[in-house]
Amino acid sequence: MQNYNIFCFRTVEGLCCAVPESRAVPRFLGSGDWAFGCKLADAETAPIEFDDRAAETAVRFNGFYLFQTMDSRFH
Repeated sequence: MQNYNIFCFRTVEGLCCAVPESRAVPRFLGSGDWAFGCKLADAETAPIEFDDRAAETAVRFNGFYLFQTMDSRFH
């Protein structure tokens, strides 16, 4: 698993955007609606809802991966 920066949407609990550290942060994340949450460096610290294979595919096409989690670390 590659390292990701995780951003959390301020008004929707648990909505997250994962951006690989090697990629530029998409402009919409700088709108003030999103806050930096944490860095994910390995699968063991990722929330159960984070799908690494889906993330790889989404990043290839979009540059980021949106997911929703119930993990309280990301609220």
